Amino acid sequence: MRSARLSHVRRAGALTLVSALTLTALAACGTSSSDDDARSNSGGSSDPAAPLDPKTKVSLTIDCMPPAAKKAELKEWKEDVAEFNKTYPNVTIEGRSTPGQCLEPPRFTAMLKAKSQPDVFYTYFTDLPQVLDNDGAEDITAYVNDKTVPLLKDIDPNVLGSLKHDGKLYGLPTSNYTMGLLINRKLFERAGLDPDTPPRTWEEVRAAAKKIADLGDGIAGFGEYSAGNTGGWHFTAHMYSIGGDVVDASGKKAAFDNELGRQVAENLHAMRWEDDSMGKTQLLKWGDLQKQIATDKLGMFLAAPDDIAYMVQQLGAKYENFGMGPIPGQKNTLAGGNNYMIKKGISSDEIKAAIAWLNFKNLSVGKGQFDWARTKADGLPVGIPQPNFWLNETKAKDDAARAEHATMPVENFKAFMDNPVPGKAEPPKAQEIYKVLDNVMSAVLTNEDADIDELLSTAASQVDQVLATR
Repeated sequence: MRSARLSHVRRAGALTLVSALTLTALAACGTSSSDDDARSNSGGSSDPAAPLDPKTKVSLTIDCMPPAAKKAELKEWKEDVAEFNKTYPNVTIEGRSTPGQCLEPPRFTAMLKAKSQPDVFYTYFTDLPQVLDNDGAEDITAYVNDKTVPLLKDIDPNVLGSLKHDGKLYGLPTSNYTMGLLINRKLFERAGLDPDTPPRTWEEVRAAAKKIADLGDGIAGFGEYSAGNTGGWHFTAHMYSIGGDVVDASGKKAAFDNELGRQVAENLHAMRWEDDSMGKTQLLKWGDLQKQIATDKLGMFLAAPDDIAYMVQQLGAKYENFGMGPIPGQKNTLAGGNNYMIKKGISSDEIKAAIAWLNFKNLSVGKGQFDWARTKADGLPVGIPQPNFWLNETKAKDDAARAEHATMPVENFKAFMDNPVPGKAEPPKAQEIYKVLDNVMSAVLTNEDADIDELLSTAASQVDQVLATR
């Protein structure tokens, strides 16, 4: 979900970063500006499956170098470039600190259309259709194997599947998320609820929300979005959680004007108007619920784990005050994430260098973004359940390192970690669909007399029109 996650990008989302497009080339640690000779002087194997020859001289522009304001993250970027250059001394990494380009949908679209993306550029999983429509990314299938990405077999195939089209691979993941139930442990305890066993069904959510709201003092038991496309995003999550969908398997018809859609809307309507457990302030968007729960005015809401880091780093909350359980219903959960793609048309050696960098920076346990000892030493959060796209022994190794260097009580997330729910990708034309479904959510939460059947029927017709338009 692009719009909803713009405000909290740690990698895809911990901080709001809005700026004019600026290009910042690192002058240290091997991140100097490129020149034509550096880009063209190659000498490696012509076999795409072969790893990059360390003697090969190439230069790469790479998206989303941390800006100067993120001192710890920028320090780590520089360290990683220096360490990478010990193995590949002839690869020049030109980092681009372009937060607006990384995170703003209009700027990203304009970049693709102008073919001005860096050699290695950042996208969300849901951007793949748009990137392919603009012929923007290389098919890297032949370049990615267990020699170029040694832990490839241990990457969740569902995550890699988000980066494939017609069996071809177009990117490598940086992070992933699945949604669960974020709770305020303090309010759970005050309401006589067990924070170690968050509600597992929507019936249990409703009962717990009522107990929390009964504490009074303006405290809401359960919160929900209904504006800025975030309401539609969460309506989709609700549908997934009980086994439903918002678009049918053909991708051409709405799939929520049915009993499951009514179940979602009626449950929220009942919590809002019959139980008075959702608070009177509505038309909320991303950032609003985080502020409420961080100030002990909200008991729970659907979220991804990275919301916790945002609330601690930006809102002054404390890690120990939060916990997570699986999404209620547990049929499916909305999943997403971000990745890097490689610009269409660059040379074979440049593609190999890009994959070598992405493997080192983002796909090596104990190195780059998974160097948890360094992350802790630099004062950054360690212990949040995601990103976590590993399987098998690799997952066990990474989980153990997270726990060893944790800066937060990881046991608070045990219910979430021990009860994984299958992830389901966002629907096609997600933002346009979410905008339509905002109307359903806002009406249900602001109008006691809302006609749910009419709302769903109208929204389904509008979504059908969206899907019919290329």
